[in-house]
Amino acid sequence: MIRSSRNPKAHRFTESPVLQLALQGWRSRLIGVLLMLSFLLLIVWAFYLQVVNREFLQGKGESRYLREIEVLASRGRITDRNGDILAVSTPMRSIWMIPADARQMSAAQKRKLAALLQVEVREIDGRLASEKGFVYLKRQLPPEAAEEVAKLKLPGLYQEQEYRRYYPAGEMAAHVVGFTGIDDKGLEGVELAFDHVLVGHAGMRSVIKDRRGQIVEDVVAMRPPRDGRDVRLALDNKIQYLAHSQLKAAVLESRAKAGGAIVVDTRTGEILALANWPGYNPNKMEKRSGAHLRNRVVTDSFEPGSTLKPFVAALALENGKYRFGSLVDCAPGRLTLGGATITDAHPHGTLTVAQVIQKSSNVGVSKMALSFTPREMWEMYDALGLGQVPHLGFPGEVAGRLRAWKNWRPIEQATMSYGHGISVSLVQLARAYTVFARDGDLLPLSLTKVEQPVLAGKAVFSAQTAREIRAMLEMAVQPEGTAPQARVASYRVAGKTGTAYKVEGNAYVKKYVASFVGLAPVSEPRLLVAVMIDEPSVGRHYGGDVAGPVFSRIMGGALRTLGIPPDAPTVQVAQSVSDKERL
Repeated sequence: MIRSSRNPKAHRFTESPVLQLALQGWRSRLIGVLLMLSFLLLIVWAFYLQVVNREFLQGKGESRYLREIEVLASRGRITDRNGDILAVSTPMRSIWMIPADARQMSAAQKRKLAALLQVEVREIDGRLASEKGFVYLKRQLPPEAAEEVAKLKLPGLYQEQEYRRYYPAGEMAAHVVGFTGIDDKGLEGVELAFDHVLVGHAGMRSVIKDRRGQIVEDVVAMRPPRDGRDVRLALDNKIQYLAHSQLKAAVLESRAKAGGAIVVDTRTGEILALANWPGYNPNKMEKRSGAHLRNRVVTDSFEPGSTLKPFVAALALENGKYRFGSLVDCAPGRLTLGGATITDAHPHGTLTVAQVIQKSSNVGVSKMALSFTPREMWEMYDALGLGQVPHLGFPGEVAGRLRAWKNWRPIEQATMSYGHGISVSLVQLARAYTVFARDGDLLPLSLTKVEQPVLAGKAVFSAQTAREIRAMLEMAVQPEGTAPQARVASYRVAGKTGTAYKVEGNAYVKKYVASFVGLAPVSEPRLLVAVMIDEPSVGRHYGGDVAGPVFSRIMGGALRTLGIPPDAPTVQVAQSVSDKERL
């Protein structure tokens, strides 16, 4: 039997003396303060992490899953004046891999991959052995082939979009359009000259990737891509094809080293065609190297020969020292100056100024040139743009060679009157001849389309002088002239031949440059064509025989292509001469 204690001094459980032990007052306060400080520290740390240092921590977190992906922009197109495409970027795919992950591929998978990429298995093995974290396996793969690669679902293999440049005109316009590298940057021609216009600006987007680098979610497009702008050239595809095909045929027929041709619209200065041979196909990257890449019309200079004679005659008419029918004694077909002798290919007696140009007399034009001071003749050449870069904006433009007049000796002044001792590019020569097509105005040339005709250029000669020289040039293509093969059926044509020795080292060698520059229709000049054949080695080497027929075919085809109506039948030479003698 249990009995309850009635002892008044007995303690209840809730009144245990242990529980009744009380802490000293300062200790309880200390614990309270410590607890409060701990909570305050946690609050401050949370504020620091979530407010003060938020961007750093968020960046660290995002770096483990968030990526910024570049979105490529397309390069602008290059078109001819009518909108026909000369260069365009087509979408392609690049295959790249992380070697450490891709090593899991089996031998069978490698063989399938090699077949799709058209490479050897050992090439894939070589890339897999790389210690790099990123290795390209194949650049610029067609999208169809890239889709087949994606279906294999190989470890460590990834794809990205890029562009490849395609040139529909091929070698026909290669020297003008140029080409880009594998990174879509311009390397030659218009692609290089207008790279700042054509190049696009890549965009950017944020994506979430898993630990294997695969995109699992698009987050936001941070910056949209901006495609490059198109460039519209002055070229006419049909005339360009005509010039290229005729030049190529002429170079091959004469077994020449090279050749060039240019077609200019004399109303605007637009270059409607610019052809070179030998050529290349810009779509074949492995063959884009060597001398055949040179745009010789712009980057090569040569001694122009007799094509400069009309300018000396124009200076003589302009200064009033000679008239159209003034007589020049060219007998006996040679002229000795300072121990050197100038000769004519065919000796002549007394000729009019017009006949000096028609029959291309070196003696006659030398005597006219020596009636001027060296400075007068130099200033005329300088005004025509000789010795100066043409400023087409084309890479590699040359200025040619025009020495300072103070150093000219009489024999040098005489030889420069018929195109020796001076060098020009074909584009410079074509531009200089615009003064005869435009009544004395020198016209700037343009690679890009010009919307409005150029009303006035730089005045070099008077309109009267230009018209008289045009009549002389028309005489030069008649049977009594040096270039009857340059005539065009149903059109009046005016032009001048050039035949010059080449310089190798410091001496002339028996190698020739044959050239012809002319315009049509004479009644209202619209087109100007210049042709140069370098080192013809089969048949004759004179400009009228080699370059004249090329001019005729290009000019005739271009006039018909543009629908320019034929002018009146060519007047008889005798009538033309007698009319001009009355001026």
